[in-house]
Amino acid sequence: MNPADTTSAENSQTEQAAINEELVKALASIAESYHGMLSQFLHAQCQQVQGQQGGGLDPLGVGQTFLEMTAALMQRPERLAEVQMQLWQSYADLWLDATRRFMGTEVKAQLAPDRGDSRFKHDAWDSHPFFDFIKQSYLLTANTIQGMAEEIDGLDEKTAHKARFYTKQFVDAMSPSNFAMTNPEVMQATIDSKGDNLLKGLQNFIDDFDPEQGQLKIKMTDMDAFELGKDVATTPGKVIFQNEMMQLLQYAPTTEEVYQTPLLIVPPWINKFYILDLQARNSLIKWLTGQGHTVFVISWVNPDAALGDKDFADYVFQGPLAALDAVTLCTGEQQVNVTGYCIGGTLLGAVLAYLKAKQDMRIKSATFFAALLDFSEPGDLGVFIDEEQLSRLEACMNEKGYHDGAEMSKTFNMLRANDLIWSFYVRNYLLGKDPFPFDLLYWNADCTRMPAKMHSTYLRTMYLENKFKEPGGISIADVPIDLRSVDTPAYFISTEEDHIAPWKTTYKGAQLFASPVRFVLGTSGHIAGIINHPDAGKYAYYTGGSVAVAAANWRRQAEKHAGSWWPDWNQWLLEFSGNKVPARIPGAADLPALEDAPGAYVKVRV
Repeated sequence: MNPADTTSAENSQTEQAAINEELVKALASIAESYHGMLSQFLHAQCQQVQGQQGGGLDPLGVGQTFLEMTAALMQRPERLAEVQMQLWQSYADLWLDATRRFMGTEVKAQLAPDRGDSRFKHDAWDSHPFFDFIKQSYLLTANTIQGMAEEIDGLDEKTAHKARFYTKQFVDAMSPSNFAMTNPEVMQATIDSKGDNLLKGLQNFIDDFDPEQGQLKIKMTDMDAFELGKDVATTPGKVIFQNEMMQLLQYAPTTEEVYQTPLLIVPPWINKFYILDLQARNSLIKWLTGQGHTVFVISWVNPDAALGDKDFADYVFQGPLAALDAVTLCTGEQQVNVTGYCIGGTLLGAVLAYLKAKQDMRIKSATFFAALLDFSEPGDLGVFIDEEQLSRLEACMNEKGYHDGAEMSKTFNMLRANDLIWSFYVRNYLLGKDPFPFDLLYWNADCTRMPAKMHSTYLRTMYLENKFKEPGGISIADVPIDLRSVDTPAYFISTEEDHIAPWKTTYKGAQLFASPVRFVLGTSGHIAGIINHPDAGKYAYYTGGSVAVAAANWRRQAEKHAGSWWPDWNQWLLEFSGNKVPARIPGAADLPALEDAPGAYVKVRV
């Protein structure tokens, strides 16, 4: 061998040894830091539990749910044995396939992730026999566990639903993509960066960890990348009215003439209104002004303990009804088209029924974005709502005067844990990447509080007892309301993958009205399916006939259309929009401008 080659090889080995030693030291440092972090976390957790009044170690009842699930499974030992034998046979087949692949034989995969599952998108999950075996082993085990949870007998439906939900949470958490040594992308990043990704990930973990509360608050986006009124919520307008519960925004026209009937939008108060006005390229508000509508939007206050006694009826009177007064005053019109999004749609339903009882005809048409009126099947959100959990939540809310929006956000994130928890866990802490700027995630992290009394009424009366759909089930200012009396023309848009307002349940709400209803079903989810600008050319929607038929029948007969549902809604809305009139300038009428949009209320942060 050439002496030069020998020297080069020795130098290479020395350099590699130094790299390995450096990597070992880095990993040891990470382990030491993590040990300290874990001790701090456990100490904070103990203090937090000790400080809870009757909170217990299992406030969600997960342990009890799994105990009942196990007891039910043990009632069918023959089925357990059958499943176990099937599982072992599948493992044997999988191992045989893996052996063949290692020997160079082409083998077709037995299992593949669901379409849209982004956990296994790295090429090595398919191309490398080792990682392909890990992936398929996980999918096999996960499918078996979840299959058993799906077929449990002997449990009431509420407990069975909780068992299925928490089983999926467990299965998602145990995915090999969530662990450094079984994620090929993380391993490659560790080799390439000599462990810097893990060190950076640890620093991200430390930055996100709150030792006082013993909680990890995963950053989903760069919260310094956006500023309200500058980067998001940028459509020009004015605040023309306000009370202690909301500010009313009127947006500047972009056409010389506008339709006679103004449009009022009632957003949810669980989140902030600017989901409707993120940036020009995806702003529903900007698009509506471009279609010739005079657009008004409620911007809810971010309440503190001082508003803890505000109830659902206060939102009715100080929200849409106060806004109706202001809109009719400044436009001179006696009727308004009104839209409600999510819980804003639930509120709109209450307003319609209340106005019908009072023979008030100011709402000309009503549109519901992913809104529940019937809460009989709320989907996975129902897992978190039972008497025990609600009583515990009420005790906590009554002590503070409000429900922290960050806690509500955690609940919503659990509904899509792989997308909204684990993907960021891997990116931030295993790959060591900084959160990227994303307007939607910025909005999602900009949480709001809920007044204690209102939130208790909403969860108990709507979700737990489902009284809202019952005639006289609730009263507004001593006026019993009946959704079946509503005869205002209505448009319902829901989405196929909505985890917050399942479309078959929103469909039931649409069936309550006596009015003509147009029901439209979009693709995607609660946010992406609604905020779908036509210029994006994404997704699709379905239109069908009367809602008098069952939801499954409606869907089977529906016609599919490519792209955004916004033009379809606008075409429907024009039937109730009247003739053209000169464009209305915010603040130029009887209600002078108080400040520029987006206003002060939306800028209050938790």
